[in-house]
Amino acid sequence: MTILENVWKILQRYPNLFLIGTGYTLLLSAITVVCASVLGSLIALMRRSRLHIGGVYPLRLIATIYIEIIRGTPMLLQLYFFYFLVPMIFPLLELNDFTSITVACVVNSSAYVAEIIRAGIDAVDKGQTEAARSLGLNSRQTMLRVVLPQAVKNILPALCNEFVMVIKETSLASTFFIGELMTQYKTISGALFLPIEPLIIVGCIYFILTFTLSKCISVFERRLKASDR
Repeated sequence: MTILENVWKILQRYPNLFLIGTGYTLLLSAITVVCASVLGSLIALMRRSRLHIGGVYPLRLIATIYIEIIRGTPMLLQLYFFYFLVPMIFPLLELNDFTSITVACVVNSSAYVAEIIRAGIDAVDKGQTEAARSLGLNSRQTMLRVVLPQAVKNILPALCNEFVMVIKETSLASTFFIGELMTQYKTISGALFLPIEPLIIVGCIYFILTFTLSKCISVFERRLKASDR
């Protein structure tokens, strides 16, 4: 029996598991990107904070330490850390494994999102800020009314690409068997003692998800560029 025949038989036998795995993967990715965008925005603003005590900028320092630690440690280590830490912090809530892993993914992604947002804001011409201030706008008004609307065009495509990365990184969550695609691969592979065929199917699903999303991002970027003309 060839590999392709096995692939076809597995698809016929376990279609629900692959659908469930795809659903969990997309759900985990979507929650991660949305929550990380909110948390990352706050961290990016903290990174640019001018609040100081003496010669120390506490918010900027906290944000910098957060970003450097998260970006400087492996994601799998962070998954293990939060998998054990979250239930210890909230023992009465009886949080499930999916929630703990989601928190870990949000924390990891938020550090990268913070840098994306910071870079997008920094890319706005400083002359825009100076012009706004000369018109009487304060720092907050300048950021909300002038800088952020222009920075969004730099930030959104990068955030969409982060969504693609998160989809692929969720495969690490299979270590904790939370139901996403790689968890379903392990389940099917263990039941049939076939390591290659289920892997081919899962790989194709990941490719379809990321390829489709990448093409949508490309169309979105072209429309943003067209709107600038």
